[in-house]
Amino acid sequence: DGMNVLFIVVDDLRPVLGCYGDKLVKSPNIDQLASQSVVFSNAYAQQAVCAPSRVSFLTGRRPDTTRLYDFYSYWRVHAGNYSTMPQYFKENGYVTLSVGKVFHPGVSSNYSDDYPYSWSIPPFHPSTEKYENDKTCRGKDGKLYANLVCPVDVTEMPSGTLPDIQSTEEAIRLLNVMKTNKQKFFLAVGYHKPHIPLRYPQEFLKLYPLENVTLAPDPWVPEKLPSVAYNPWTDIRQRDDVEALNVSFPYGPLPDDFQRQIRQSYYAAVSYLDTQVGLLLSALDDVGLSNSTIVVFTADHGWSLGEHGEWAKYSNFDVATRVPMMFYVPGMTTSSGSQGERVFPYLDPFSHILGLVPQGRSKKVVELVSLFSTLAELAGLQVPPVCPETSFHVALCTEGASIVRYFNASEEKVEEEKDGCDDTYRCFNEEPVAFSQYPRPADTPQWNSDKPKLKDIRIMGYSMRTIDYRYTVWVQFNPDNFSANFEDVHAGELYMTETDPNQDYNIYNNTSHGCLFKKILG
Repeated sequence: DGMNVLFIVVDDLRPVLGCYGDKLVKSPNIDQLASQSVVFSNAYAQQAVCAPSRVSFLTGRRPDTTRLYDFYSYWRVHAGNYSTMPQYFKENGYVTLSVGKVFHPGVSSNYSDDYPYSWSIPPFHPSTEKYENDKTCRGKDGKLYANLVCPVDVTEMPSGTLPDIQSTEEAIRLLNVMKTNKQKFFLAVGYHKPHIPLRYPQEFLKLYPLENVTLAPDPWVPEKLPSVAYNPWTDIRQRDDVEALNVSFPYGPLPDDFQRQIRQSYYAAVSYLDTQVGLLLSALDDVGLSNSTIVVFTADHGWSLGEHGEWAKYSNFDVATRVPMMFYVPGMTTSSGSQGERVFPYLDPFSHILGLVPQGRSKKVVELVSLFSTLAELAGLQVPPVCPETSFHVALCTEGASIVRYFNASEEKVEEEKDGCDDTYRCFNEEPVAFSQYPRPADTPQWNSDKPKLKDIRIMGYSMRTIDYRYTVWVQFNPDNFSANFEDVHAGELYMTETDPNQDYNIYNNTSHGCLFKKILG
C-alpha cells in the first residue's frame, strides 16, 4: 500500500524559519518537521505570483506551457488539458482533498479549484475568508481600517475566528474521517498567512519586540537595477495605513519605522502559521498516521521585506522566488519510530526555543515544478513521463524532473571538480538550474507592473539561478502568440552568489555572458 500524502502549501512564505537559519523568527513546529525531513535550501518558484506559480507546480508545467502569467485564464481551456498532481493521485486510488488555498480561486482554476478533475469532494474554503480585506484592523483612534499591518483580537473578528484556524480544524476533521474509513488520502492544506493583509492574533507580536527587528540589509534600490526589474508594490500602497504615508511612486521609500513594523508583523504572521502547522501535524500523530504519511511543506513563492527598496512578490530576485521546501518520508528521511511514539508533539512558540536542525539538507538548486514527479516517485506511483518540447496536446507529462535522487546525496559531493568549463560560470556542465520568469507591461515601473494582464505584457524577464549566480534577461514578448524574442533584449542582470548574496550589484554590463545567454535559450 502506498503512503498517504499531506501536502502543505503556504501563501507568500519566504524561508524565514529557524530551520533555514533565521535567528529571529520562532517556528518550532516547522523546525520540528524539518528535523525529520530532507530540507532543500535552494528551492525556487517558476513565477513569483500566486495563480501562475500554483498552476505551474500543480500541473508540473512551466508558465510558458500553462500560458498563465496573470489570474485570468484556465489552463484546460487556454493551453491544454493537463492532468494535475492531485488528479494523478485520484486516478491512482487516492481520496484527494483540498482545504484552504491550494489552487488560486477564480477563473484560473475554473471557479471550482479544478473540481471534479483534481479532487474527490468539493474543496473546502473557510467561511471567514471573505472578510480578509474588510476593515477589521483597529487603528490608534479606535476606528476600523483595512490596513497592511493588522494584529487583531480574534474574539472581535467575524465568527470569532480566522481563516487559517478554520482550515486547520477542517483538515483535522478530514484526517479523522480518513482514519475511520481506512482510506488512502492525498490531503492538500493551503494556508493564507503570511499573505497580506498581515492579519493575525495580536499576542504573536509579543514574540518580536520592535527593538529586535532590523531593516532589510539592503533597503535601497540598487544603483544598477534596470527599471524593468523593479516591482513598485502597488497592492501594498492601497492599504489604508500605507496610503496614509503618501509615499511617492514608484521608488519612494517607506519610513524606516514603518518598514520595521511590516517586518515585525510578517514574522508574527509566520509564528501564527507555525502554530497552525503544529496543530495539524500533532493531529496526524493523534490519528496514528505519522508513520504512513509523507508530509511536504512548501510555499508558492517568497516575499520581499524591503530588500532593494521593494515589498511583496512580483520580481525575479531570490527574496521573491525562493521558497522553503521539505519532505518528511517515514522510513526514508527518518528511521521508522516505534508505533505509538509521537513524531510531532505540538510545540508552543511562546515557550519552546529548541533550535532543531534539519534531518538532511540539500543545497542542490531545485524548482517547485518538480513537486509532481517527486511526490509520484515517493508514493511509489509511476513517475509521469518528461514532456516533449511542445506538449500542449499531451495530457500527462511533466517539465520538472523528480528530485528524489538528491535525498541521500551526501553534501561533500557539492564541491565537485569544476572541470569541463574554463570560464567563471561553468557554462555547459550539467549543474542544476532553476528557471523563473516575470512579465512586465513596460520598461519603467507602471501601476500595473506587478500584475500585468496578459494583453498588456510587453516584456518577459527570464531568470536562471544556479548555485553560483542569478542571470536574468528582459526580452520583448508578444502576448498574442505567447512568443519571446531573445534578439530584442531590453535589459539584463547578473549577480554572483558568493560575493553578492543579496543581489545588490548587477555586473551584467561589465561581464561577457554569451554562454549564459546560450544556456537560457536552451
